[in-house]
Amino acid sequence: MRFWVVVASREHVSLAVAGSFCQAAHGKLTPLRRLSAGDRVVYYAPRVGLRSGDRVQAFVALGEVSDGSIYRISLDGSSVYRRSMHYREVSEVPVRPLLERLSMTRGYEPWGFVFRRSLFEITASDHDLLAALMTSPREDIMAPRSAAPNPRVPAPAA
Repeated sequence: MRFWVVVASREHVSLAVAGSFCQAAHGKLTPLRRLSAGDRVVYYAPRVGLRSGDRVQAFVALGEVSDGSIYRISLDGSSVYRRSMHYREVSEVPVRPLLERLSMTRGYEPWGFVFRRSLFEITASDHDLLAALMTSPREDIMAPRSAAPNPRVPAPAA
């Protein structure tokens, strides 16, 4: 089992959740080939719309790849590739309070560049933290905690 982030607008994520599918990179085939049945996927939405709308900057959906087969549909005259997904009921979790808690963003400045890819692999610990926050009651889940040192960031000189 592997763990992934798909970056898409909140509107596109809502369509994917309602249709029980996963789509990445505007429906391209290659990113979906990296996924396998049982892989876990967290969706990050930078904005409401594809290139417009208010900023969201939150993790908005959580799911598991249902099977290993990729299927193709025709959408607006183009071929779009998808995989079947099973989504969980979740609450959105903003990224900013987590920047130093997630290894995928800890030590990166500007942090937004991490989310310039449409699909990327993350650690099990990042996935588990996000899954716990997205499925937990909302009280105090965003309270800061001490983060483990990031091996990519040099320790301060003594």
